Amino acid sequence: MDRFAWELTDDQLRTAPTYTPDPVELADLQMLLAGAYAPLDGFLSRADSTAVERHGRLPSDGVWPLVTLVVPDTSVTTDTKALVLTDQEGAPLAGMQVAERWPARRPGHSHLSGPVRAVGDGGRAQSRRYRLTADEVRAQLGTGRVLGFYADRPLHRPQLAQLLHTGRQLNAQIVLLVPVAEPGPDGLEPHALLRCVIAAAERLPDPFIVAVPLHRRDDQIVDGALRARVAEAYGITHLLSTAETIAGRGPRVLVPRALAYDTRDGQWHDRNDVPARFARLPLSTEEIAEYLDEGELLPEWHTPPAVARELAKARPPRRQRGLVLFFTGLSGSGKSTVAHGVAELLREEGERSITVLDGDVVRRELSKGLSFSKEDRDLNIRRIGWVAAEVARHGGVAICCPIAPYRAARATARAMARAAGGDFILVHVSTPIEVCEARDRKGLYAKARAGLIRGMTGVDDPYEVPVDAELTIDTTEGTVDDAVDVVLDYLANGGWISLPD
Repeated sequence: MDRFAWELTDDQLRTAPTYTPDPVELADLQMLLAGAYAPLDGFLSRADSTAVERHGRLPSDGVWPLVTLVVPDTSVTTDTKALVLTDQEGAPLAGMQVAERWPARRPGHSHLSGPVRAVGDGGRAQSRRYRLTADEVRAQLGTGRVLGFYADRPLHRPQLAQLLHTGRQLNAQIVLLVPVAEPGPDGLEPHALLRCVIAAAERLPDPFIVAVPLHRRDDQIVDGALRARVAEAYGITHLLSTAETIAGRGPRVLVPRALAYDTRDGQWHDRNDVPARFARLPLSTEEIAEYLDEGELLPEWHTPPAVARELAKARPPRRQRGLVLFFTGLSGSGKSTVAHGVAELLREEGERSITVLDGDVVRRELSKGLSFSKEDRDLNIRRIGWVAAEVARHGGVAICCPIAPYRAARATARAMARAAGGDFILVHVSTPIEVCEARDRKGLYAKARAGLIRGMTGVDDPYEVPVDAELTIDTTEGTVDDAVDVVLDYLANGGWISLPD
C-alpha cells in the first residue's frame, strides 16, 4: 500500500481551491478522518486503485473497495498541491495534499490521491453527539471483549435477544454501529434510524452507540470485508453478522441464532426449542412495512413500544406519507394530460396537498437556460427530483411529468424521494412513438425530422425504457379519463388515497 508523507503548510491550505465530493466520496472522506479506514490515511494512489479495480484487493492488505476521489479538471490545475474538501453546504471538512493526478474514465475529470487531514470544525455532521473517531471509541472501551453489531435497521425484540444472549456469553461490552451516510436497506432515513436504535438500546446493558458515515458497497463480499475492517478499527473483537467477510481479517464473526417467540413464557428462544404450536416467528420486512403502511403500531411481543412509536413517526401511514408520482414517456405520449387529470381529481377530493411539476413549466421557471444535452437533461431531472422530494418530506404529493429519458436520472429522483421519507411511484406512459408523432401537438417531431432541432427524444436521442416502473399505461386506446382511473385505482388499492365509491 502506497503511503504519503504530509508536507502541506497552513498557508497552502488557506489559499487552496475548494471542492465538494459526491455523496460516496464524502462518506469515504468522513470515514478516513475518523480513522475508520485504518491504515488508509487518504484516497488511494494510482497503483493501489489499479490493483483494486483489477483484483478487488490491495497487494499488501487484502480486499478493499475503491476509495477514490474524482474531480472535474476545472477544479484543479497541474500546479495544484492542496485542495480543501467541503461538505454539501460548503463548510470545510478536510485538507488534501495532492500527491498524484491521472485521467479518469469520465471525460474532463481526473483522479486525485493523497493524504487528508481535518480542517476547521469539521462541518455540521449529522448526529454529531454519536460521531466519534475510532481512537475515541477505543479509548473508552478499554481492552476487554467487545461485541459489535451493525444496526442498519431498527432493533426489534429478536435482535435485542440475540445481542443480550451473545453479550452475556462473551461477557462483552456491546457496541452498536449505526450507518448514517444514506437511508438503510428498508429506506429509513438516517436520523430516524438512529432514534429507533437509541430507543431500543434502553433495553441493553450500557450499550455504546456510534454513528458511522459508512456507505454500502454493491458487492456483498467487499461490503462485508469493509464492515469487518471498520469494526476492527473501532476496537470490536466479535461481530454479530451474517455478512460474508474475509477470513483472518478483523474481529471474529458470530452468526445470529434462529429465534422464535414462545407464547408460553413470552420470551425469545432458539427456534428448535419452541414447539411449533407455541412459536411465533419474527416479522418479515414486508410484514413490518404492512403494519406501518396501514398505520398500525407493531405488536409489543415483537417490538418495544418506544421503537414502535419512533417507527410510526418516521413512516406514517401511506395516506399521510409524502408521495412522488413520477410520469415518464415520450413527447406526445399523454403523460402531462394524464398527470394533470390525476392532480385535478385529487384536488377535488381535498385529502392531500398536491404540487404538479410539469416538464414544460419546470423548464421555464426552474431550469431556464438549460440545454437539451444529456448533462443538462440530467440536471433538469435532478432539480425536479429535489423539489418533489421536499414536497414529499412535508407529507405532500408531488406529481411530475417530464420526459426523463435516462434511467440513471430517474433512479436519482427515486433515491431523493426515499431519502426524504417519501414513497416514489414511477408511471411509464408507454404510448408508441408512431402514435406520439401522429399527435405532434407542438410540431417537435416534424421539426426534428426536418433537421431543424437536435436532441429530440425518440428521433436522434435515446429513450431508455423503464425496467422498474410500478405502473405502465398506454394512451393509444381509451380516453384520458380511462388512464386517469387506472392511476387512481393503483393509488387507492395501495392505500395512498381513498376515493368515494
